[in-house]
Amino acid sequence: MGVRCKFWLLKKKRFCAIPPLPNTEFCGNHSARSDDRWIQCSIDPSHSVLESNLENHLRRCPLLKHKNSLSLQPFYQKGINGGDEEDEDSVHASICKDIQDSYNMPEVCRNWINRANDCFRKIPFQEKHVIQQASILGNLEKLGAFKSCSSVGEQLHSPAVVEFGAGRGYLTQMLADCYGVSKVFLIERKSYKLKADRSLRQKESLMLERLRIDIEDLNLNAIGSLQGVPYLAIGKHLCGPATDMTLRCCVGENDSTSYLRGLSIATCCHHLCQWKHYINKSFFLSQGMSKDEFHAVTWFTSWAVDSADHEELDTKIRENEKVLAGEGDDDDDLLRNMCARDRAVLGFMCKDIIDAGRLMWIREHGLEKSELVKYVPSNISPENRLLIASY
Repeated sequence: MGVRCKFWLLKKKRFCAIPPLPNTEFCGNHSARSDDRWIQCSIDPSHSVLESNLENHLRRCPLLKHKNSLSLQPFYQKGINGGDEEDEDSVHASICKDIQDSYNMPEVCRNWINRANDCFRKIPFQEKHVIQQASILGNLEKLGAFKSCSSVGEQLHSPAVVEFGAGRGYLTQMLADCYGVSKVFLIERKSYKLKADRSLRQKESLMLERLRIDIEDLNLNAIGSLQGVPYLAIGKHLCGPATDMTLRCCVGENDSTSYLRGLSIATCCHHLCQWKHYINKSFFLSQGMSKDEFHAVTWFTSWAVDSADHEELDTKIRENEKVLAGEGDDDDDLLRNMCARDRAVLGFMCKDIIDAGRLMWIREHGLEKSELVKYVPSNISPENRLLIASY
């Protein structure tokens, strides 16, 4: 291995791989300047540039070209789903008591899984992810979002599909293989090399569009090929505010140009939720909880990962509901002295409260046929809450 630049890349946790310039330990990108300093790029904070080069860099930053191109698209509307800063007993015990187990493995997905030689040569197979994907789709089917069986074998026919936070597209891959769809839209802000993408494009009857855009800026009604087309909205582990933005994108401004038939969204990473984006601020305010209390609740959700053993947490939740009700003599001491297991219980309670507020918002916006369920056992994934809804 040749000599490398001695500049330490903090995020990658390694030294720069570019060879250094003569008579210095650093490459041209990282050479020290006597009166210069490294600062974050204001367009893309994931990388840094020398302050003296910033003006020149901003004209050619790779992300700038993508943003400029995106701004010309009719479906781009900056911040459309972001929300606003201002929006008008134990909470858990009163609103989260009806979260039911709904572990669902529909027959069409079971048959697909059993055809291992045909399917899993095309896409990687990880059992826990396939189980989650099947249950996300099975719960949507159970709610009546798919049509009944057609005359073509046992395959069901669904409307178009919009997968939010699509990642590598494996959830849509299963849906397309098992239920049959005419149009697929994969929404993801990162650029992925999708193995499922290649497989989907081989389906002659399927139209596939992949949109690299933040959900916050997506005007779904302005996608020409989706206008007037019934569609399903799906997402597996939409982190933090991405769930709120997706709901606002599909439901908040839904009009005659697009036709949401149902949604199935697995929530995730509640500690990243933000007051500005949260879909149902009025629910928290009605419980006497302000923006600060909301952020405290999101902070407590990080405790859900404190315990590796997630068995029997539901029974412990009932015993600890008084924590959120403020019934302790000294709440600060109570929280400080909680064991890891009780901290995890409190974390899951806070996750449920955030998701229950989302469920209320969905129902208030006309999707009365909606539920918050546990769609897989906790040993498959502790992030096992699923929002499902259908008209």
